[in-house]
Amino acid sequence: MLAGLTECSKMAIKLKFTYSLIFVTFIIVFLATLHHSRRGSAAVKRNGSYYRNDFISSASNYTIADYLRNLTGGPHLAGTAAAGAAAVYVRSHFERLKMETRVVNYTVLLSYPVRGSVTAVFINGSDFSVPLSEPGGGGGVVMAYHAYAPSGTAYGKAVFLNYGRDGDYGELAAAGVDVAGCVGIVRRGGGLSRGEAVERAAARGVAAVLMYTDGEREKFGVERGTVMSDLGDPLSPGWGGVENGEKLRLDDPRVRDKFPKVPSLPISMAAAGIILRSLGGAELPQEWKKNLKNSGIDFERVGPGPTMLNFSYEGEKKMATIQNVFGIIRGSEEPDRFVLLGNHRDAWTYGAVDPNSGTAALLDIARRYARLVSLGWKPRRTIMLCSWDAEEFGMIGSTEFVEQNLMNLAAKSVAYLNVDCAVQGPGFFASATPQLDDLLLNVAKKVRDPDHERTTIFETWAVSNRGTNIQRLSRVDSDFASFLQLAGIPSVDLYYGKDFPVYHTAFDSYDWMIKFGDPLFQRHIAVSGVWGLLGLHLADDAVLPFNYEPYAAELLRYTRSLSGVLEGGVSLDQIFDAIRELSTAAKAIEEEAKKLRKDETMAELLILERRMLNDRLMSAERGFLDNEGLNRRQWFKHLVYGPSTGGKTELDFYPGIVDAVSRSTHLNNTEREAVIQHEIWRVARAIQRAAYALKGNLT
Repeated sequence: MLAGLTECSKMAIKLKFTYSLIFVTFIIVFLATLHHSRRGSAAVKRNGSYYRNDFISSASNYTIADYLRNLTGGPHLAGTAAAGAAAVYVRSHFERLKMETRVVNYTVLLSYPVRGSVTAVFINGSDFSVPLSEPGGGGGVVMAYHAYAPSGTAYGKAVFLNYGRDGDYGELAAAGVDVAGCVGIVRRGGGLSRGEAVERAAARGVAAVLMYTDGEREKFGVERGTVMSDLGDPLSPGWGGVENGEKLRLDDPRVRDKFPKVPSLPISMAAAGIILRSLGGAELPQEWKKNLKNSGIDFERVGPGPTMLNFSYEGEKKMATIQNVFGIIRGSEEPDRFVLLGNHRDAWTYGAVDPNSGTAALLDIARRYARLVSLGWKPRRTIMLCSWDAEEFGMIGSTEFVEQNLMNLAAKSVAYLNVDCAVQGPGFFASATPQLDDLLLNVAKKVRDPDHERTTIFETWAVSNRGTNIQRLSRVDSDFASFLQLAGIPSVDLYYGKDFPVYHTAFDSYDWMIKFGDPLFQRHIAVSGVWGLLGLHLADDAVLPFNYEPYAAELLRYTRSLSGVLEGGVSLDQIFDAIRELSTAAKAIEEEAKKLRKDETMAELLILERRMLNDRLMSAERGFLDNEGLNRRQWFKHLVYGPSTGGKTELDFYPGIVDAVSRSTHLNNTEREAVIQHEIWRVARAIQRAAYALKGNLT
């Protein structure tokens, strides 16, 4: 066919054919690329629902049970060789899952018992040696003690101090009871920490303190705990306790003042009952009688005596190495933004509930996240799974981490999600900063309730509480404290059940869990489901799922409640004005967020706009911090959520104002109003700073 053509014509035909082939190839490649792009877009869209559904469906109660069994094979008190072995177990788990794994050591001051004894001598001449450990506690279980209690001896009349609150000493004084030189017996609770109860006793001349926990308790269990009045390593307040870093001396007032002035020991409810029933002296005040009715101990009088108590305790404070272990999944688009899921690993004894029900859940979340990675999932932001050490001594591991990384955490952290005692019994409980309320409720609708068929956690929660009851985070009892109250990072704390009867005792074992706490490990599945889904949303959602409108509404409720407590010429107008500004800013940024969430089809064009919006959502919580901190407790910076010194009010918000009301009672009206008004102004400015952060513009 080409034979009759000239060479030039032949060449032209060949070129046309080549160009046609190139054109067709281009079209094929273009269509294939377009198809791949569409498939890629579909993958991105299912990155939310597809991977979250897989996360839920890949839960395994058998696997969680196995993790817990391994973690609770023996006691693992922080700073001991057994605690080191538990750290290796967690680290090896992350490594097997091919996660980036990191171990960070800190050298800190811990406290251990050497010996102790308590003997009760009764009026008839008989005596009773108080056991300082549980019957059949097993090898390696530390004797019951209070960490950081000073060594000391005492011999004095036994006297009952109720909870050891200021009002309790007032009742005793009204009954003519002199507690000076006595050995006091204190009920654990009443709104006081262990250390606060011991300090109040020391201030009134009590020579030593025995502390017991009553109620629905294992009567032979002895509740260990710390009596230090601060968080973190006592020798490195405000900075990370790294090896070869600065350490204060033990005789430095900043260290010495953190520890009680008199010795103390915990005892069992059974032992306390034997002593309390032997007391004479004044009768129990009527209000105490009512409160003690269901306490598990029946007795009539408060003493002092005639029973005498011979008390002796020797402890030691020594430097120890603790280990924080991290499993990290780097973000694909925003690797410099961090979502942190944390749980502590150390335990007073076996720690099946506290904390290793949470550790087992964390390990299972790691397993399921690793599975998602193997399916192609890449989180938008970096996820850090954090296993803290030495929480039981005063949140030391997490506090040292926050103090060492304060600037980066404040600038780059999205949220901190905490689980400590994941499963204590029935009933779901959650605490959160209010901008996370909507997300928490939505996630609770996706997780099956472990105790009720064909219903979700949200449905059961709403019915049992007559509406969902999200608690807040003013307390200082787990690792969220330093993240929220020092660094201003939005936080969540989750758990199933509360007030379990073997808390901090040698009975907190795997056997207790499979008999009473969660025999089928379905509650573990539920907690890890909520915990893990929260992490997935915060790591993957293009626009952070924060809503500050509930925050403004909550602050308005707080301020109205506060107005019913304040007296005289004190005005709350400044706070009300600031809340209105925050509410306006919250509504505006929520409208912005809704628009950006609808525009996912233009994702590539909106990256910078989303990033700017997310930064405003992240930083608003930091606005509630104040550099001066709370009065006499400057480490605590948050002016909405944090610990107060109590006083007579039960308000668990605005701690600076609550403290001002309490500490100014001795002042005249003008001075008192000035002290309280200053704290009101500080809170108003903090709320206004949060509003400015949401707006994103300079004034």
